[in-house]
Amino acid sequence: MNIKTLWLTKHFNELSLDELYDLLKLRIDVFVVEQTCYYPDLDGDKGQLDRNEDTLHLLGYQGDTLVAYLRILAKGQSYNDYISIGRVAIAEQARGTGLGHELMTEALSLCQQYFPKQSIKISAQEHLINFYQQHGFKQVYQMYLEDDIPHVAMLKNMSV
Repeated sequence: MNIKTLWLTKHFNELSLDELYDLLKLRIDVFVVEQTCYYPDLDGDKGQLDRNEDTLHLLGYQGDTLVAYLRILAKGQSYNDYISIGRVAIAEQARGTGLGHELMTEALSLCQQYFPKQSIKISAQEHLINFYQQHGFKQVYQMYLEDDIPHVAMLKNMSV
């Protein structure tokens, strides 16, 4: 059975309290608890990256459950010369269904809509290189550790 996903795109000030709770819970469940990365998820000064007026939050709901999430950051937030996609998370119960590919397709469409022809840089977990390559990203830097997890820098040229 294919479950329909409702995609919502919002700036921070448009998020309801329930949506904010849902996205923070999913991020903590995946990154802090599951991957045992103890780091301040609300990054930047007072959560500046989440709260920036240009940051887009993409939420994927199935029924009342948030099952997919990521955020898109404008140039100058993570990288001076690139927009960025980060905090990519799929709820454990929704993995292996192709939802990650749907999430990335939605994100790339939003990048073109809100940040036309701007290239994207990501810090990808090394085991997901193939996943991101399927969406046009190319590895541009050797493996490094971020929160004790192997990562690689990847770029996608959107200028064409």
